[in-house]
Amino acid sequence: MILDDLVAATQKRLIREKADISPAAMHDQALATPAPQAAALLPARLHQHFGIIAECKQASPSKGQIATSFPVTQIASEYEAAGVDAISVLTEPDYFHGQLADLKAVTQTVKTPVLRKDFTIDRYMIDQARASGATMVLLIAAILPGQQLTDLYDYTLKMGLLPLVECHSEDEISRALPLHPQLMGVNNRDLRDFSVDFQNSIRRRKLIPQDIAVIAESGVTKPSQLQELQAGGLNGTLIGETFMKAQDRVATIREYRRAVEKVQA
Repeated sequence: MILDDLVAATQKRLIREKADISPAAMHDQALATPAPQAAALLPARLHQHFGIIAECKQASPSKGQIATSFPVTQIASEYEAAGVDAISVLTEPDYFHGQLADLKAVTQTVKTPVLRKDFTIDRYMIDQARASGATMVLLIAAILPGQQLTDLYDYTLKMGLLPLVECHSEDEISRALPLHPQLMGVNNRDLRDFSVDFQNSIRRRKLIPQDIAVIAESGVTKPSQLQELQAGGLNGTLIGETFMKAQDRVATIREYRRAVEKVQA
């Protein structure tokens, strides 16, 4: 199963990274980095209008190489110029060709809230995120069994960052709801086999209280789908491959934005 491979690769990576910079030293680096001021603002913003989170992604297990050229700060600047609500940066190296240096470069370039997107399984990774200037951290319920999801959720808040709690199934949602998260993501992609069901987020939205901002992840390839998501009660969406492949990212994002603004008008 792909997800098991991703977690195993992350565990091996953590061993190397902790040998290079000890957990205590990384925690000190995190505390020396000011906590982001915008962390608590995004959920409220998503309740006001349908939001777009644009992703900096070079590759994926399902699509292989997505971008042959990856000027990550230029991409992030284009996203910001287009008025996205947040920017997601992949930092997983083995399957997505990401790196922490990309995250740090983006946070030093833009003022837009930035999500560290990785397979977070350890407090060390949350410390890395803050030390790199991130606003948010992705917590995937499928890879955080039992108390681990609660522990990492609480630690993310303690470090002044916003947890984005990602779920795919009804069972994962039932585990996440007791946390009372401000922001949840429903992945239309099943990380066990990387198949996509666009309607998954619309179905699962009904299981989540309206006071929780919920974004749809994966499977968005055309502007009209944003109208479907909005009609289904979603508060926003995360889009990666479609924007990465766009010849004019700013124009493409504005086209997607106009699709939902017509409904909101």
